[in-house]
This record gives sequence, C-alpha cells and structure tokens, in this order.
Amino acid sequence: MVTASHVVLRGDDVSVVLAVPEQGLPYVLHWGADLGDLTAADLTTLQAVSVPGVPHSSTDVPRVFSLAPGPDDGWQGTPAMELHRGPRVIYPRFADVQVLATDCGVAVTASDDTAGIALSIELEITGSVLRMRISVTNCVDGDVWVGGVRALMPLPDTATELLDLTGRHCRERTPQRREFLHGSVVRASRRGRTGHDATLIMAAGSAGFGFQTGQVWQTHVAFSGDHLHLAERFPERAGQAAGVIGGGELLAPGEISLACGETYSTPWVHFVYSAHGLDGTAQATHRWLRARRNHPRTPRPVVLNTWEGVYFDHDLTRLRALADTAAQVGVERFVLDDGWFRHRRDDTAGLGDWFVDPDVWPHGLAPLFDHVRALGMSPGLWVEPEMVNPDSDLARAHPEWILGSPGRTPLPWRHQQVLDLTRPEVFDHLLHRLDAIVSTERPDYLKWDHNRDLLAAVAHDGRAGVHQHTLAVYRLLDELTARHPGLEIESCASGGGRIDLEMLDHTARVWGSDTNDPLERQQVNRWTMQLIPPELLGSHVGPAVSHTTGRRATLRFRCLTALFAHAGLELDVTELDSSERDLIRAFTAAYRELRAMLHTGQVVRADHPDPSVWVHGVVAQDSSSAVFAVIKIDTCAEDRSDRVRLPGLDADRRYRVRVDPDLSDPGHGIAAPPWVGDGVELTGSMLANAGVAVPVLFPETGILLRVDSV
Repeated sequence: MVTASHVVLRGDDVSVVLAVPEQGLPYVLHWGADLGDLTAADLTTLQAVSVPGVPHSSTDVPRVFSLAPGPDDGWQGTPAMELHRGPRVIYPRFADVQVLATDCGVAVTASDDTAGIALSIELEITGSVLRMRISVTNCVDGDVWVGGVRALMPLPDTATELLDLTGRHCRERTPQRREFLHGSVVRASRRGRTGHDATLIMAAGSAGFGFQTGQVWQTHVAFSGDHLHLAERFPERAGQAAGVIGGGELLAPGEISLACGETYSTPWVHFVYSAHGLDGTAQATHRWLRARRNHPRTPRPVVLNTWEGVYFDHDLTRLRALADTAAQVGVERFVLDDGWFRHRRDDTAGLGDWFVDPDVWPHGLAPLFDHVRALGMSPGLWVEPEMVNPDSDLARAHPEWILGSPGRTPLPWRHQQVLDLTRPEVFDHLLHRLDAIVSTERPDYLKWDHNRDLLAAVAHDGRAGVHQHTLAVYRLLDELTARHPGLEIESCASGGGRIDLEMLDHTARVWGSDTNDPLERQQVNRWTMQLIPPELLGSHVGPAVSHTTGRRATLRFRCLTALFAHAGLELDVTELDSSERDLIRAFTAAYRELRAMLHTGQVVRADHPDPSVWVHGVVAQDSSSAVFAVIKIDTCAEDRSDRVRLPGLDADRRYRVRVDPDLSDPGHGIAAPPWVGDGVELTGSMLANAGVAVPVLFPETGILLRVDSV
C-alpha cells in the first residue's frame, strides 16, 4: 500500500512500514513481524508513537532512520553513501521525492540539485524476502567519485546477538556468534570473489535464537566480487533503530567515478525476517529462489565427477570403464574434470589453452562423450576460463592480458594468474573458445572453476578492476548460455569460494567445498543451506580416505551426507567391491526416489541439546512425508543422547517413522530402541515435542529416518 504519507509492504508474516515526510526521504517505522491490515489512522498513530524523546546533548529534533541514512539525517553510523566531487565531500539532502508503487514493492526517486546527484531506491518484497538496490546518478559536469553505497535496515532492541560465518578452503561455512554490543561488526571481503571466508549471511536475533526459535533479522549481499556485510549498534538511536544491518559492494579507491549522466547501482541486498528462527529465514530465501524464472525445473541428476577418481590421468580406456560402472550404479551425468586440454598434465601449465589436447584425445572428446550418451548419461566438462598459467601459449602470446598493475605481476596462486576480462579482446577470445568447445564437444554441463583470489587487481585502464571484472564474468556466463540454451553451468571456486545469490542468477548450481570428507561436509552443507536450497548445492561421495583431511569415513556415512543436496560421486567406482557397489546403487536409488521432495520441500534443522548430535531433514510441501538424518558428530559426556525431535511436521497428522536400513548405521550398543525394528506411529506434535530414541551411534555415523503420514 502506498499513500501520500506512508508505504506498507507486506509479505509472509512480515511487514515493512515507511513514513513519507513532506521533505526528505522516506524513513523506516517498522521491519519485522506482520502488523496486519493497517488503516490510515493506524499508520498515523504508529508514526506518532515511534517518535522518541529528545535527550540532552543530541540533535534538537528526533532522528529518523531514512532509506539512505547519513550525516544530514543525524545518522553517525556507517553512511548509506560516501560520495565526493574532487576534494569536496557530498552530504546529500534530497528533495523532489517521488514514491511509486511497482509490481512487488516501491521505487523511490529523489534529487539534490545543489550536489548535482539523483537517487533511486528500489524495494521489492516477495514472500518474506525484502531486497533493496540503490542507484546514484551524476547530473552535472565534473566527476562524482563513489566511495561506497550501502543498503541498510534498522534493528530493534530485541536483536541482541549476531551470527555470521567464516571459513577457509575445504572448511567453509563455520558459524561464529557474539553478543551485539555497541560498535561495528564489519565482515569485508577483498578477495575479488565471494570468498571461502565470506559470511553468506549476517543474522541478528533475539537472545538465544536457534534454528527453530527466536526472532531473526538476516541480510545477504548478492555480489560475487568485493563486498561487505555490517551490523552496528550505538548509544544514540535513530527512530526505531537500536541497531542497523546491511551491506553492499566494497569499492577500492578510485574504482567508480561517474561522469555527467552516469549511474552506479549497488548489488541487490536481501533482508529476511522470521519469528521462527534461522530455519524461518532459510526457508523464506529458498522459496524466493525457487520462484525465480530461471530456477532449475528438471530433476537434478546423479553426477559423477572424475576428479578424485582419476585426477589428470586421462586415458580413454580407463574413462570408458569408469563410465560403464557409473551407469551401472545409477549415475546420470558424467563430468570430465581438469586435464583434457593442451599441455595440462598437472596444474602448473596449460590454463588458457582451451583446445582439446591431441596427444591425449587424438579424436577429440567424442569417443568418450558418445560412449557416455550411449549409456544413458549426459556429459559434462570442467573449465576455468578466467585464469591462465604463465606456462601456457596464451600467456606467452599475450602477457598484457594478465590482470595486474602495469609492469608488475601479482603473486602466483596455484601457479596461475587472472585474465583481465575488462579488455574487450580478452572477453571476445574467451567467449569464442568456450562457444567453440561447447559447439564441437557438445557437453550439456560446465563445471566453471575459479581457483584463486584476485590480488592487486588493476584493470587495463589503470583502475581497480574487481568491479568491472565481476560484471564481465556475469556477461560472459549470460552470453554463453544464450548461445547454448539448455547448457547448465556450475559455479565452483576452489570449492565454495564463489557462492552468492547473484552468481546463482547466472548459473544452475554451486559446488559447496573442495572437501568430500563427510564430517567436514556436514558443517559445510548445514550452513550453506542457510542461504542455498539443496537442489543448488553440489555434494558428492568421495573416496574412503579424504585427500583434503586424510580422514577415513565409511561409505554409508559418505552416502548419507551427500543425499541431502544435489548428490553425486567423486571416486573411482571401478575399484569398489560388489557390496560397495550395491550400497552405491541403494544410495542413488534413494536419491532419485526422494529428490522431488528434497528439492522442493522445507529444510529443517533441530536444536538438539547434545552438540554432538545434529538433526536435519526436509519436509514435503504438503507435510505428507519427510526424511531426516540423525548424525553423530563426536562423542558426548553422557552415555547416550536425548531423544531426537523432528520439527516441521503437521502437528495433527499421524506419521509412521522407520529407519532406512540401507543408508543407516546399525548402531553400536547392546540393543537398539524397541521401535527401530518395525517402525512406530506418532503424531507430528509428538515427534516435534517428545521425539524418539535412536540407536547408540559412534562418531561419524548416522541414521536416515523415513517419515510418512498414515
């Protein structure tokens, strides 16, 4: 609802209320729980009761939290905009404000004629997801330099704790919590890609909030280059804002300047509120993603990626045998990983030389890919187009194509450098080579890797290059998929280093981590799904001994871990014995049976009192069925864990619960709980609030629970 004096945006159990003053930008009266249908009188009253008292040693009029707060509003936190024209700073004071309704939100326009800038703010609400994008235009002669533009939303007093994520290569998505005290918490990524340590989300919540309980206000910056998330709290309030949360692109000095008529737009910044804990914000984001026009609609196939099975040992006879066995155990997509192109016998050479290696593949990839198709599988191929090895024909021919300061080469990283995609000739060359590969070899799928951070990223025009490079990557992905409709691309960045919602607007899947160690993957998958639904998150069954940790894991635990994502295999299946192949068949059959539910239902995670027990599952949209994993992460102080509670089911329905014998550890106690043998019938309320006892489990084991209404 948009009136002359107020804006009300309502979604699923959430309201955003803005006041539209006679002068200046709209300001936020409420972002949080749904306030219901509000009359004009209600809105006037809400605005009146939101006006705080004015303390001593403060502005003489109450401060408000506008949609672009800054010093001119009395806001002394991180400003929404940092702009300057030459040495003169710009503190905007906007007039000529217009608020117009759009299909799913509002657009606010305004201008500051004295500063010579115009502003546009887009707000959209879908379900419980509010997203905001801000654009700044220079309207007069003389460049405007942009230090930063950020989307920010206020937080109430009840948001007293913060949660974000950190990580590293092969250990992404590690949660960290802290009390939300006065000061700023800034998670800045200067890696030139989203980053292994990227927080994905920053969440503020009521005291003790968990997966199932508490109010949560969550934000995500949808950008694949340098960016920041922030949360701040100060002794001085601005309207309802006891704190603030938000973020935007992180710009290097001089990276963005606007000539007359030019515009800078921020990435979309997503804000999600839930009164039902972290699961509420995750489920809202998953629903938003699934409603997109380009969201994958076909069943997500069982994948076999050759990397940890053969590495660089590309031999047609061996790979055909691998494909034969893969088809026998239920694989539907066969992806040939690194090592197929010129000079690529290890990771020190060949990147950039995107031609099939005639010494290894004298007849091209057709002998393998035709064989794969004849077995009923679709072929896929690994590429890393943005990178180049110094030991490559491309780097020797065009050393000037490397992204870096003139006359200087950035530090090597995995023996490679970054190509400057902001150069039109580089962009055109890569598009031509990728187009030729897809046209000639006809893969249905590309695993698009990105194996290093960008260091000292200076574009050919002398400016910091991360912003331009990131936008060029989006254009390259879009142009390639436009030329090849139906081609699916996975975003991989030495594992989970480039996962964000904007990258998912250009790709069909993300690779969660380069570790297939199932214990590590339990955490990676658990927290990546705070943003990404299972069908977009690749997770594979790796070898018995992980090459990233040296840890040995049972095949059943590896299968149980991969089941709850876009599942696949990444091992040499020809080396498995008959019983292991039978288990893989049971795993792929269970995945094919369950994926319609796994990839459309609600992800749920229980708050179990024992930190060594993790419970997660997916409940069908109509609550008719569900599947849960109970994972024993470590030992615990007690001799057995508390009963496991299964959230998310219809409280009044009766369900039959049974242990899946194929994908469950048999347990290691003297006896299992009596119900395990034949299953048990309970109501959804009983399962959520009383729960069921589970077998005694060793660390790094688990059970799969099938739940069906009766």
